[in-house]
Amino acid sequence: MQERLQAAVARAAEARRRHFDQVRRINEEVTAAAVAAGMADVRKPCADLPDVLAYLAAVERDIAANGELFRRRSEAVAEGMPAGAVDGPSVRRYRVNLLVDETGPSVSGVQGVPVLHEENPTCPNLIGRIEHLAQFGALLTDFNLIRSGALHRANGGCLMLDAARVLGQPFAWDALKRALIARQVRVETPGQQLGLVSTVSLEPEPIPLDVKVVLFGDLSLYQLLHAFDPDFPGLFKVAADFSDDMPREAAAELDYARALAALSAERGLPPLDRTALARLVEEAARAAGDAQRLSLDLARGVDLVAEAAWWARREGRTTLLGPDIEQATRAREQRLAAPRERLLQAVASGELLIRTRGSAVGQVNGLSVQPIGDQAFVQPARITATARLGEGQLIDIQRETALGGSIHSKGVLILSGYLASRYSARRPLSLAASLVLEQTYGRIEGDSASLAELCALISALSGVELRQGLAVTGSVDQHGAVQAIGAVNEKIEGFFDLCVGQGLSGEQGVVIPAGNASQLMLKEELIAAVESDRFSVHAVSHVDEALALLTGWPAGDPALGANAQTVNGRVMARLREFHELRREQAGARRWPAPGLAGAGETEP
Repeated sequence: MQERLQAAVARAAEARRRHFDQVRRINEEVTAAAVAAGMADVRKPCADLPDVLAYLAAVERDIAANGELFRRRSEAVAEGMPAGAVDGPSVRRYRVNLLVDETGPSVSGVQGVPVLHEENPTCPNLIGRIEHLAQFGALLTDFNLIRSGALHRANGGCLMLDAARVLGQPFAWDALKRALIARQVRVETPGQQLGLVSTVSLEPEPIPLDVKVVLFGDLSLYQLLHAFDPDFPGLFKVAADFSDDMPREAAAELDYARALAALSAERGLPPLDRTALARLVEEAARAAGDAQRLSLDLARGVDLVAEAAWWARREGRTTLLGPDIEQATRAREQRLAAPRERLLQAVASGELLIRTRGSAVGQVNGLSVQPIGDQAFVQPARITATARLGEGQLIDIQRETALGGSIHSKGVLILSGYLASRYSARRPLSLAASLVLEQTYGRIEGDSASLAELCALISALSGVELRQGLAVTGSVDQHGAVQAIGAVNEKIEGFFDLCVGQGLSGEQGVVIPAGNASQLMLKEELIAAVESDRFSVHAVSHVDEALALLTGWPAGDPALGANAQTVNGRVMARLREFHELRREQAGARRWPAPGLAGAGETEP
């Protein structure tokens, strides 16, 4: 009986197996018939893609062989369980991971060729990444967790990137260059790139890449990349340098006003009348630092309109007027006016010695600029010079104390060359002089004070007093020509505010290079003071013109020799005196032999 029972159990097991095989074949046939109907629609768009057709055929066979998975899933969903809770790896493998959808609009709002701008160009955001799921303390992944990058989405189109942001992200610049050089995008994690991760992970196949990458940034950044990255010139061959300003013409003013009005309307700001637009055009010229040009920084203009809108609403108006723009401009300046107010208080209390009346020998007011955000803080500086018998030394105290920059030191050396060539071309310069910007305790850079330093030095040599009501700005070359400088409007207005604090007497003014005259965009208060002769602005092209303004004496020609009635003549007389004293001290002959006198040197 036991043997018969065992045989019966074996026959039952075999019958059960045959039953299950028959049920499985029937299920496969039914499933295959159902899947075939759905796959027919999927195959139609891919008729010319054999690799896709082969993949779909494999998927169809696999679904038919594993139909039980979908039956159990349908039963679980019917019982109220969420589909995501019952989808295991066996079901997730049938999903489609859509990396790129090219049917939607690009950043330009136009369907077709993608044009993207990646705001955060990290390495994963550029080339894609592989995400992981945590299950029972382990990190698992599959192809559904492969995420596309900006290069995938911009493939076939254009990708715009901020160069500074790309360079600021670890591995992003190298990953971008590898993709462009290889013309394919390979999804890798930074750990895989550095060889720090040895665990088994996904290795997606590289995707062919055909994209135009546009980098935008500062010109200095372009120059650094071109100089220090050998791959950069080959990858980014087309360079375009956009100006930050444009010529101020009637058509340009109209276009600027229209663009500003359109941007303001987009932000929901009140409309602007003619006076407001005219005031904004003036502010654009001031921002450009040139009365003949307009700044293209429209964002700054829109911000000014937004601030002016607050003042207009405060007055109950729905349209912006010129006074609203003026009020917003003054409020912006007032918020950063603390350094200027401290300067005025220091001058008024005598803590900072700045004279705007009278005259003095070897002393003149210079103008320096300290930037504060998008504005400039002007600090007048008292420049003094001394002269004595010596061997041609011109001591720059700023440089000797490591408080002078290289450009400032260059300007002082140019002064030394000018003095030697103009006043002592045929004999040694028997002079020892020193220059300093008094009461300055920080680093001084730039050569815009060289004209003032030269005037102070010539005053110390000639003994002729300089007007203290005139501040001087400008650089000079070795021939005495006055050269243009920057921030001329800010310098004039800064000294004007100082003079207003001490009281305008009509003696105050500023001496500027003639090359800066066309750039003047001064505030209305200063223009009114100039028109009423309470303040003045003088443009000079040579140091002799500046000397005539500062001293009230004729400059004279050094070639005519010592002349007590001119500034240069007195300089020649003083240098001749120094030369005589030096020769007497050395026990040599008093003067060169007859016939050897040079320009500006008369024989005894």
